[in-house]
Amino acid sequence: MTIIADKMVFGGKSLGKIDGKNVFVPYTIPGEKLEIEITEQNKDYDNAEIVKILEPSPHRIEPACRYYGKCGGCNMMHIEPAYQKELRKGILTDIFRQNGIDIAEKTEIISGPDFNYRSRFQLNDGGLSQRRSNVVIKIEECLCAENAVNDYLKNTAEQPQKRPAGRSHLFGSSFSEEGLKIAQEEKKDNKPNITGGGQKNKKLKIKENHYFSGTVASPQNTMTVNFGGHKLSFDVRGFFQSNLFVFEKVCRLITDLLPGGKNILDMYSGCGSISTFLTEKYENVVLVEHNRDALVYAEQNLAGTKHMSYGLSGASFVKTCADTLPAFDACTIDPPRSGMEKEVCQWLCKSNIPLILSLSCDPATHARDCAKLISAGYELKQMYLLDFYPNTSHIESLAVLELNR
Repeated sequence: MTIIADKMVFGGKSLGKIDGKNVFVPYTIPGEKLEIEITEQNKDYDNAEIVKILEPSPHRIEPACRYYGKCGGCNMMHIEPAYQKELRKGILTDIFRQNGIDIAEKTEIISGPDFNYRSRFQLNDGGLSQRRSNVVIKIEECLCAENAVNDYLKNTAEQPQKRPAGRSHLFGSSFSEEGLKIAQEEKKDNKPNITGGGQKNKKLKIKENHYFSGTVASPQNTMTVNFGGHKLSFDVRGFFQSNLFVFEKVCRLITDLLPGGKNILDMYSGCGSISTFLTEKYENVVLVEHNRDALVYAEQNLAGTKHMSYGLSGASFVKTCADTLPAFDACTIDPPRSGMEKEVCQWLCKSNIPLILSLSCDPATHARDCAKLISAGYELKQMYLLDFYPNTSHIESLAVLELNR
């Protein structure tokens, strides 16, 4: 059967219709005429695969990666890079429009290199999982990875047994003077399984005015990067942005957007990567992060600056601590994929914080949370598509919300 791809939707598939029923097809481009095969039938929609491209898009190119279509990572490498960005912008715009927010004329794209941008990498039994399969592909290179990662993949290609078993975390970047760090994920019994040597983990007691204690990771698992004039350390097993080329631009953008003042709140602060930039503009930075081990790194990264750190969930912070603090002049918030906790969003809506910079790695939950803030009296002044992951459909965004007075 044939179909004409209409538009690209969240997840990177194109949407078309057959007899009025929605059909989702991967590795397509809007406007293409395709011969397809239905692979999964549902009540309201079907999934399909391409059998033959009958009329290709002028934006279609030959994917540069030999693993493309097999590896479960990239899904837009068959599209010209510039047009990829426009498609991701269109997806973001559509999702916000579905939530009653028009960002079409307010969205700017912040981007970097299209290849060799990714410094953080995960391997499963020494390879990458094949698309829709448990098969592990022992790759020799990844066109999206930074050189330090690719050097390792190439050097171990002939002897894949040298790669760690299970899930392992790699981090190597041109933003660091250190070599590639490799750490295995902790076992289910919570005992660390560390590649190579290194000292045992130690407990760290935090000084007064800080409300947590955490664990200092082994130096084997600690990475330090330099960008934007700041030095940041973190555990390679935890979360840290993978694309430092774009992240450096984003941190500087955030700094430029903020007017400065006395107090700023950094909600879901992680290891303090954004907080370190906030210290340039504000006298006091308040960090909130439930992962107390990450806050140990934040203490190191913000040493010598005035700040307070709360090792609590966002919900616990707004319930027990938020209203005891001086008024905030601004807030940056970068929640997990699930979005702001309900209690956090409700508190922000009533907080009267003049300026909120809301970051997100999921456009659906971002649009939901922004809609609530707008209903509470905020105006979305500007939107940024943060193009952290070229050649994929992954979308991150930054919304600038000002309180209407």
